[in-house]
Amino acid sequence: MDLEKGLVVDSVTGVDVALPIAGPGARSFAFIIDWHIRTILSVAWYIVAAMLHNGSLYVNAPLTPDSAWFVYVIAPPAAIYFLYQPIWEVVTRGHTPGKRMAGVQIVSREGGAPSVGSLLTRNVFRLVDSFPVAYAVGLVTTMVTRHHVRIGDLAAGTLLVYVHDGAPLTHYFADRPAESQLDATTAEVVAELLQRWEALDEAARRRMAQRILADTTDDEAILRARLESLATGGRS
Repeated sequence: MDLEKGLVVDSVTGVDVALPIAGPGARSFAFIIDWHIRTILSVAWYIVAAMLHNGSLYVNAPLTPDSAWFVYVIAPPAAIYFLYQPIWEVVTRGHTPGKRMAGVQIVSREGGAPSVGSLLTRNVFRLVDSFPVAYAVGLVTTMVTRHHVRIGDLAAGTLLVYVHDGAPLTHYFADRPAESQLDATTAEVVAELLQRWEALDEAARRRMAQRILADTTDDEAILRARLESLATGGRS
């Protein structure tokens, strides 16, 4: 795997697949989309909740706000704004709506699914990356680091990569025990091998499948079925 060129699988199977590392531009685009979404949701909640609390179109805080004001009007939009990123990333294993639109996804430095701990660490360090304003530290860091990572990524051991053909990688490794998870590059190899199966020489595709599956079976139907099961989240 060569991080100079992105996440690249060695050509031991005869198929080279790379996940290019996303730069500051893609990161900024994804962030701007997500920022607008969470801001709109937070402001909308505040306005509606404030009007319901005040019983009028008046949305400012009352002169003597009661506990209900803080519980129903202040706390929810604050939670939406500050927890939007970590909740989306943990639930979707590295995606947010903005990242999907930008065609990028968070992965570990090995190319696999990031752990919950890594995702939470990455988000805690947003406090540092956001200094002094407008994520200045994080933006500068992505410009000067070799792999375009911010401080949160350095702490969490994560990268932001472009997803091939806009298809999320999460379906390759979601809902599996850690020991059976495909890393992102192997998942891409499996997918491409299946896609090119009929065009490849019989001996070559059988050899590739055997190496991926660590299986000496010569029956191509069995090998292909196991690859398809692996790609869709089943057990090989």
